[in-house]
Amino acid sequence: MDRELYGREAVLDPTGLVARLTGLAPYSFAPVDYEHGDDPPVTVFTGGRGMGKTALLKQIRNAYRGGTPLALLDCARVEEPLDHGPGWSPVTGALAELAVQLSPRVLSARPVEFPRLSLGLAAVASISWSQEDDERARRDLQRLGPVLATVDETKGAATTWVTKVLAKLASTAAESTAPLAGLLAEATVETVLEEVFGRYQRRTEAWYGSYRNAGGNGKVGLHQLAVDFSHSGRRAEAEGFLVAALAEDLRRAYVGLTRRGTRRGRPVVLLDNAHVPLGRRLVEPVLRHRTDGRRDRLVVVAASRDGGHDVLRHATRVRLPEVAHRAPCPRGADITSGVLVVELTPLSAAHTRSLIDRYDPAGRTPANLPGGVHRLTGGRPLGVALLGRAAGEAPAGVRATLTPGALLDLTVELREDAPVRPVADTLLAELLPDLRPEEPALLAVLAAAHDEQSARALARTRLRAASADGDVALRIRDALRADGWPDGPAHFVADPLLRALLLHRLRFQDGDAPAYAAWRAVHETLHRHYGPEPTPYRLRQELALGRAEGAVTELRGAFPDPDVRGWLDRLRFIASAPYPRELHRPGPDPRRALALGQDPGGAPPEGLDAEGVSLHLSVRRLLHAVWLLTDPLALPDEDVIDKLAYELRQLSGRHLTGNSLLWDAATHWPRDIRAWRSLSSPPGPEDGA
Repeated sequence: MDRELYGREAVLDPTGLVARLTGLAPYSFAPVDYEHGDDPPVTVFTGGRGMGKTALLKQIRNAYRGGTPLALLDCARVEEPLDHGPGWSPVTGALAELAVQLSPRVLSARPVEFPRLSLGLAAVASISWSQEDDERARRDLQRLGPVLATVDETKGAATTWVTKVLAKLASTAAESTAPLAGLLAEATVETVLEEVFGRYQRRTEAWYGSYRNAGGNGKVGLHQLAVDFSHSGRRAEAEGFLVAALAEDLRRAYVGLTRRGTRRGRPVVLLDNAHVPLGRRLVEPVLRHRTDGRRDRLVVVAASRDGGHDVLRHATRVRLPEVAHRAPCPRGADITSGVLVVELTPLSAAHTRSLIDRYDPAGRTPANLPGGVHRLTGGRPLGVALLGRAAGEAPAGVRATLTPGALLDLTVELREDAPVRPVADTLLAELLPDLRPEEPALLAVLAAAHDEQSARALARTRLRAASADGDVALRIRDALRADGWPDGPAHFVADPLLRALLLHRLRFQDGDAPAYAAWRAVHETLHRHYGPEPTPYRLRQELALGRAEGAVTELRGAFPDPDVRGWLDRLRFIASAPYPRELHRPGPDPRRALALGQDPGGAPPEGLDAEGVSLHLSVRRLLHAVWLLTDPLALPDEDVIDKLAYELRQLSGRHLTGNSLLWDAATHWPRDIRAWRSLSSPPGPEDGA
């Protein structure tokens, strides 16, 4: 069953982008006007981890399967055969897989045959064979069986042609002056033509006459193709011609079908993880041939995490909502002008609410939980979907008090035949699938750092076994960049969702509550790193350790200074500390009682007069209010929002020169919080900051 893809209507609507590229509406296969005539662009969906690229490709496959020839290939997961010779490469393996997927009968039209591709693959497969090692030749030939079966299922699947190829190879004169790869290719192709191809199909050999130095002779072209494939300097050219063979076979399948059925629309090739080298080696030949004026009927839709790669330098770039009705892609002289890059946008708050309502149709979770999930995930579809499922599966007794943080503490059943899995661990594994086994634990430590300097300090102190000089922090940084994660000035791990998951792992992975030794050790290390002065960085670490009085004292002492904007910024920064949560703690968040003054939080420092005591308590309430209301793992509380506004107005009356900024904060910060925005600085912009 398809997973509903909220916010992806621009792609999958009956007149959406894919319908206009293929000429077919999804599921119904009703005809749709082509937008790009006979020159469709290669469409590349871009976005980071968890943005739904793979899910979108799978839904396109489901929507068009059975209606037009279609294949889905993960370029990062092409399996390398055991003990293969140099006649196999990731490109030839991918082309064989694509041909097999594209061949089945669809919409009463006969199966697609791939004679040109079959001949080319047979030619290059032979380059490593010898008369002394016919077992390797036999294995390589048998691997061609599924592709040759697209030409003749009965003969291609049989083994008689393999025996005859081996016999012909045995009779080939090894002493010939011609390159061995070419001789073996000729013998292989000749036998395949005789034993597998019919009389009409044998004519397809002539297509290789357009290959380099072939002079119009197909046999010479196949000979040269094998020779080039055997030399690394020419292999890319040979592979590119094999890609063209796949496209040509598909094009021919749409020509002259008046007697044995007709085809509507266009064939579709879906390439996941197309940013890896294999993806580029499959796409670039298609672009090059189209730039040279060749026209094919192939719709290529790819997914890539690297939207800024040089290969896309002249591509047309649009965001997902812009392609709902029209997606112009003007072609220029550069081959990459034939690429349409579509940036996948996050889910909207409305889409997030719809998805969570789907899992909680009775509305038993807090009304503002979808807003909290959207704030935590940034609208990343993977995160929204998993947290929504967790909310729907939560025990009935805790649903009414769920927060985003509590969702991370739950388990979720992804499949009926598999055990339940922790939500936080599952989501983290999905977002960081390519890290080595030891790296998530290292990254959990480094996630507490603000920048590279503090990350290296943590690495030198807490991760000495991985790197005595702290370079492990730089290696992890590079691994994140290579995986498409953004950099940021405020945090070593810039993405809020990824950072929250890593800090969750840091606090709870060891199961050593209430000591939380790893959490305390990391934040104490950072506390020492920032020196003895009560800087905002040091005070933020104290807050992460559950010690708030140092921050309250410093903010109270600095309050009379004329730089009120700086004071508010320090307050915001200190209150951005991760809260030292307790796992499955019942009842309201302890910060709520402190913010509302229901818990006084201990006696003020000695030596303060009545005015100083009053200011100290007010700052304490304000700090805890900001800490709670801006915590992405908590949910805003209307009573605390009102208290925040009240305390800021009271402080406005206390300040001699900066009362207007404090008054503006009392007006705009509650508005920011209710709109799920970051607190504006300076207070006032309507759209937050």
